[in-house]
Amino acid sequence: MAQVSVVGPDDGESIQLGPTRMRILEDGSTTGHRLGMGEITLAPHTDGPPQHRHARHDEGFYVVSGAARFTVGDTVYDAPAGTLVMVPPGAPHTFANPTDGVTVLLNTFTPDLYVNYFRDLRDMIADGRPLTDEATIQAMSHYATEPATDYDV
Repeated sequence: MAQVSVVGPDDGESIQLGPTRMRILEDGSTTGHRLGMGEITLAPHTDGPPQHRHARHDEGFYVVSGAARFTVGDTVYDAPAGTLVMVPPGAPHTFANPTDGVTVLLNTFTPDLYVNYFRDLRDMIADGRPLTDEATIQAMSHYATEPATDYDV
């Protein structure tokens, strides 16, 4: 019989990346690597990564609480709680929390390719390397992801 994964509110693998916390809820091991899922908690006035494109996976963001700002190319979307943003391969995107409150996002990856990106960032910080845009872009490159250099990043 297939195993069911149950991740409680205090469970999962928590990765602190400066003012952002990624809690890995599903790393693909239960889903045959078809789906990865995490919970992103953004402190107030926190920017996400440089605008980028994924070549081999879809990424979804559901705003659980607070509000987020998504930039897709030159278009900006303000997304209150209850908003779903689905990003197909090739679409330039980034996100931020421009508000005075905490924002929580449910983040999906299909397939789960991108989950290890967050672990790589954690290891980089643990090794004493700063979390710069350049280091982030380098980590992204291992997961079929590149910066969207045709837009201001």
